[in-house]
Amino acid sequence: MKGKRGKKNNTVSKYIFITCLIVFICGASYLFYDFYQKNTDKKKIEEINNEIVANNEEVNEVAKKEVSTANMEKVKEYKAINDEVIGWIKIEDTKINFPVLQNEDNNYYLTHDYKKDSNKYGSIFLKKECDINDMNSNLLIYGHNMKDEEMFNCLLNYQNKGYYEQHKTIQITTENEEREYEIISAFKSRIFYEDEKDVFRFYYTYGFKDENEYQHYIANVKKIQLYDTGVTANFGEQLVTLITCEYSQENGRMVVVGKRIK
Repeated sequence: MKGKRGKKNNTVSKYIFITCLIVFICGASYLFYDFYQKNTDKKKIEEINNEIVANNEEVNEVAKKEVSTANMEKVKEYKAINDEVIGWIKIEDTKINFPVLQNEDNNYYLTHDYKKDSNKYGSIFLKKECDINDMNSNLLIYGHNMKDEEMFNCLLNYQNKGYYEQHKTIQITTENEEREYEIISAFKSRIFYEDEKDVFRFYYTYGFKDENEYQHYIANVKKIQLYDTGVTANFGEQLVTLITCEYSQENGRMVVVGKRIK
């Protein structure tokens, strides 16, 4: 009886050992894959950023003679790679210097770069409901908040008024023109649940039917601003709203709003 019991215990021990080994191998494989994927995505975004820097250097040489034409040509060059490139966004002296994409699926560029390769960094993109050429529109532009300060991470710096004072304007270039937007408000908010009433869902405002709708939006973004910029907007001035994740609250968002200036 003892011999049989001993053999049974040995068999159980072997099963336990094999099970633990399998779990260990699976766990180690997952960690290795996750590490590999993160490094691959990081390498891709670094390569893209290097391409952007190199392209900007070429553009700047041309820009010495024709600034507008050079920047618009840059948009056309990237559009030739991907026809969903609709413009370029830049904030001087920050890492924000990217092509702007737009796809019929608002989730697509959360996980794809401008070459349409899968990438956790995603792209900077305009919400599909927005029309970049509609002067009565509000351009909702999204980008990830990455821990290594890539993409739209530096929008978090607008929590500090001193940073705003040094970075007051946003540049957006299309195929046909260069635009400048003056920042009027920076605030923190969140994505609200559907059953919540009387809340400001800034992310649902793509355009304005009339001056009342426009002024209602402006009043709300000024009401919750983190500090007074001393700047407001008037009906007829196109708006741009930059949005990224912010983690001080559930479903938090950091938002920067600007108005187009001539």
